[in-house]
Amino acid sequence: MTAAPPGPGPSPGSPLRVGLVGYGLAGSVFHAPLIAATEGLVLDTVVTSRPERQEQARAEFPDVRLATDADELFERSAGLDLVVIASPNKTHVPLATAALKAGLPVVVDKPLAGTGAEARELAALAEERGLLLSVFQNRRWDNDFLTLRKLLAEGELGDVWRFESRFERWRPQPKGGWRESGDPEEIGGLLYDLGSHVVDQALVLFGPVTQVYAETDVRRPGAQADDDTFIALTHASGVRSHLYVSSTTAQLGPRFRVLGSKAGYVKYGLDPQEAALREGRRPGTAADWGTEPEPLWGRVGSGESPLTGGGRPEPTLPGDYPAYYAAVARALAGDGANPVPALEAAAALDVLEAARRSARDSVVVTL
Repeated sequence: MTAAPPGPGPSPGSPLRVGLVGYGLAGSVFHAPLIAATEGLVLDTVVTSRPERQEQARAEFPDVRLATDADELFERSAGLDLVVIASPNKTHVPLATAALKAGLPVVVDKPLAGTGAEARELAALAEERGLLLSVFQNRRWDNDFLTLRKLLAEGELGDVWRFESRFERWRPQPKGGWRESGDPEEIGGLLYDLGSHVVDQALVLFGPVTQVYAETDVRRPGAQADDDTFIALTHASGVRSHLYVSSTTAQLGPRFRVLGSKAGYVKYGLDPQEAALREGRRPGTAADWGTEPEPLWGRVGSGESPLTGGGRPEPTLPGDYPAYYAAVARALAGDGANPVPALEAAAALDVLEAARRSARDSVVVTL
């Protein structure tokens, strides 16, 4: 395919036109609603070959154009200003490469690639072409993560010694599909799925990693890819991160348990934004978007009470997934920075690769 050269772009003041590749869970639940809710962006085209998903896209966005494959989208590159890739993991690198070569800025759902080397090659191509390449790491805008960043910035916990992060679920029956495939080409399993989130958060909070240890297991009958994984990181800063991702957790642990020299922070429960999006709620339609009730707030302080965990309730800041695409829109307009640069994703992929090696060989991997 020879893509059409990029066009002159929208006229001043008109919204940037977005092509979305993929309308499964990521595309329909996360990307499309967030794009549509962002001032300065408009969902122009959805790419999906499945008739039922085409019908769904048309029902949810009556003015959207449809394409059956990415080649058809790239042939329309003159009429687009951004491509978002929300297709299966194994397609991320080839589709991002094609989009950049077509002269289009790109947002890619995590994981950007299967390896840090591939991610850096994409970053180099984007830099060569002078185009934005950003990675959708929406969990940087989770309510608990934003609250923890505030506590750290204010010095409430002192020097952090240990960061425990859990993204656990109870799904004893595998769902199948590429996300749970044992084929390495699919880049499936929890290490690269939920692991992409918890590793990214740990790096944002506590910086580069020097050592990685991991345990990955396939617990459920019929499962093919890791569904119960633990990752231990030693950061150059001295912080140790203990990260858990699992589909086999019958009793959920705290989402965060952060222990410092002055106090700790313990928070249970997941950010409510994913559940709201799955239920069809949309950002901008409710004043309480991303908020949670007081009984779900975490606690800050010290103590040994088995009932309260010690400390005081800490109001949870509202989660803000819309902030990601708002930042992308500003970056494309030349008025802000890329919210998640590809090289940051490459650093997280280095850790995930090291974790996979550690679990396979039963060794601690030094980066």
